[in-house]
Amino acid sequence: MSMRTLILLRHAKAETPGEVPDFDRSLTDRGTSDADAAGAWLVDERLHPGLVLCSPARRTRQTWQAASVALAQGDHAHGAPEVRYEDQLYHGGRTEVFDLIRAAPDTVRTILVIGHNPTVSEVSALLVPDEQWDGVAVELKTSGLAVHTTESPWSQAQPKGMRLSRRHTARG
Repeated sequence: MSMRTLILLRHAKAETPGEVPDFDRSLTDRGTSDADAAGAWLVDERLHPGLVLCSPARRTRQTWQAASVALAQGDHAHGAPEVRYEDQLYHGGRTEVFDLIRAAPDTVRTILVIGHNPTVSEVSALLVPDEQWDGVAVELKTSGLAVHTTESPWSQAQPKGMRLSRRHTARG
């Protein structure tokens, strides 16, 4: 079997809620810089998503935009990934994230999910197998990444089913 990699990315630092509806909150300047750093880290780690599942909220789309620029500049060997903006990543929870992962084609080796807390942190924590669970920190900060791996097909994605191989908080 082939190794599959799931990367969970919490969106970068966004504006404080105010008059703007939550869905329309933009990244701060620091957030844009951090999202760019997240893309650069993915390049450095040789993590090249074939599929991106992104919440349609403004701050997650902007996080992907900044990260994708860094990925494109540092990764000329891999083509641009397929990008899907999924309402379930904004309106849903853990169950919907697992449903999206399970629906991914098995030809895709690496999936990048860009979403919101608490959901992305909860999904990361749920994925960790019991034998690896030893005080693992699960809370992803803004621009935080959790990389999970499995040899199982995406259709079998389930809690406790993917090892946590790396964690990183990107700062620009």
